[in-house]
Amino acid sequence: MSPRMDHSTTLQLTPVGRSGPYTLFSGLLEKDLNAFQFIGSSVDVAASGLGTFQVDPKDYPDGSVKASVLKAISVGYHHIDAALGYGWGSVEIAIGQAIKESPVPRQELFIVTKLYVLSPITYKKNSEAKFSANPTPPLIRHNCFHKPEDVEVGMDMSLKNLGLDYAYDKTWEAMEKLVDKGKTKMIGKETAKDPLNTDYGLTKSPGVSNFSSPKIKRLISGARIHPVVNQVELNPYFPQKNLFRTCQAANIHLTAYGPLGCTPVPVLIGRPGPGPLEDPVIAALARKYTKTPAQVILCFMLNRGVSVIPKSNNLLRIEENYDCVFDLDAGDFATIDGLMGADGERGVRNLETREYLGFDNFNEDVEEP
Repeated sequence: MSPRMDHSTTLQLTPVGRSGPYTLFSGLLEKDLNAFQFIGSSVDVAASGLGTFQVDPKDYPDGSVKASVLKAISVGYHHIDAALGYGWGSVEIAIGQAIKESPVPRQELFIVTKLYVLSPITYKKNSEAKFSANPTPPLIRHNCFHKPEDVEVGMDMSLKNLGLDYAYDKTWEAMEKLVDKGKTKMIGKETAKDPLNTDYGLTKSPGVSNFSSPKIKRLISGARIHPVVNQVELNPYFPQKNLFRTCQAANIHLTAYGPLGCTPVPVLIGRPGPGPLEDPVIAALARKYTKTPAQVILCFMLNRGVSVIPKSNNLLRIEENYDCVFDLDAGDFATIDGLMGADGERGVRNLETREYLGFDNFNEDVEEP
C-alpha cells in the first residue's frame, strides 16, 4: 500500500440509532459510539463503516459490491469507504449505483474515496484493459506521492464514478487549492492561516491515508489546512500506539482499515500466521459475551476512539459487524489492548510495504523515503 490521500465528500450526518451511550475507555471523546466528531470541526464521521478494498472478481460475482453497499445501508451503515484504485474505478461506480437506489438521503451518508497512486494516463490504460486478456498491464510507480497537477483530475474521476452531483507537501498544497476553488469544503481544523469554520465548497474534510508519525508531523508543520483524518491499518495485532498518540496530539481522527486483521494480499503479506480473528483470548471473550470474535474486536476498536471500516461481501457478516456495540468490561478492554505488549511493541502488520514500495511506509522513527 502506498500513501493514499483521502477525499471524503459529505454533508451533515444523523445518528445511526444504536443503543448507548457507551463511554470510551481511551478518554479521547466522551460521547456514544454512534459517531466520532473530528476534533476542532463540526463534522461527524459514523463510527462503523463498510470497507470495499480487496473485492476480488474471481470470488464475488458482478453486482456484489453494489449488493453489499445496499445491505450495509439498510442495516444502518452511514459510512462507506472506497478508492479510485479499487477495481480501476468499478468499485466507486457500484457504490454510486447503490447510493442512488438507497432510500437513505445522500446527505446522511459519509463517503470516503482516495486519490490513486498513478497518473491519470497510467490509470486510464489500466482501467481500459481490465476486462482484456491481460487485465493488469505493467504499473508505472512514478507517482507514488501524487503529482499536484493530477490531484483535481483524480478527484473529478472519483466524483464522476460515484455519480455525486457535486463536485503531501506539494500534493497537499494542491488539495488546499481545491478548497479555495470550491471543490473541497473544509469545516473546522483551525490553523493560523485558516480560521475555524471557514466554509468553502462542496466536499468536506480532506485527510490522508497510510501516513506515519514522521509524515504527519512534516505535513502539519507547513500545511495551511490540517488533515482531519488518517486512515491506516489498525487492529489488535497492529495497534500503532505511537501513531495513535501522534494523531491524538494533532487532533487528527484515526480510521482503521483492516480492523479485523485484513485478508492477505499476495504482494503485501506481512503477518506470517493467523490474525486477531483467530486469537484464543479474543475467542474466549467472544464466548463470554455471546458475540463473534469480529464483534469483540470492533467493539474494542470503537472504544479506542477509532472508527472502523471492515470489508465484507458476506451479507450476514455485514449485519453482524454493524451490531458490534455492547458493554465491554474495562478489564477485557485492557486485555485486548495488551495483546501485542504494553506499547504494541510486538505488533505485526498484515500489509507489508517494504518489498512492494522499496521503503517502509509505517516507519515510526524515521520518515521513508
